[in-house]
Amino acid sequence: MNNEVAVIKTGEGEMVIEFWTDVAPKTVENFKSLAKKGFYDGTAFHRVVKDFMIQGGDPNTKDPDDVSSYGTGGPGYNVKAEFNDRPHKRGVISMARSNDPDSAGSQFFICLGEASFLDRKYTAFGMLKSGDDVLGKIGDAPVGMSGSGERSRPVDRIEVQSIKIVPADSIK
Repeated sequence: MNNEVAVIKTGEGEMVIEFWTDVAPKTVENFKSLAKKGFYDGTAFHRVVKDFMIQGGDPNTKDPDDVSSYGTGGPGYNVKAEFNDRPHKRGVISMARSNDPDSAGSQFFICLGEASFLDRKYTAFGMLKSGDDVLGKIGDAPVGMSGSGERSRPVDRIEVQSIKIVPADSIK
């Protein structure tokens, strides 16, 4: 049923995500499509909130000098929310959005811990299959103030070198 996974290659190592096509088919298709086009390559995890989540997928993060625009970029369209019953817990990947439930585009976050207050309000669409140590390293990165006044901007750039969509059976 689910024969492809995402390999997120970062400076800290690789994370492998398996998709939940059964509960969020359009979201999974959008993420795979963007990844296959190289949309995410060279972006950065621009938001790290300790014990909560790491956020990436903003094309504006390709420019290391334009940090004021981080968190505002997208693919130029939105994806309709696919809220579901999968719990937001460590390793779950979900779509970031604004207050509008249907405003997700390319930004995503991976939970560092239990975040049940997001359940059925954000589109969870997959789960970390391997690379929990990498998730932990990114989650422990030193952070400073972001433009919004939140203490969540990584002090050092955490680059997403690439996100590749590969057959699940090609991963050990």
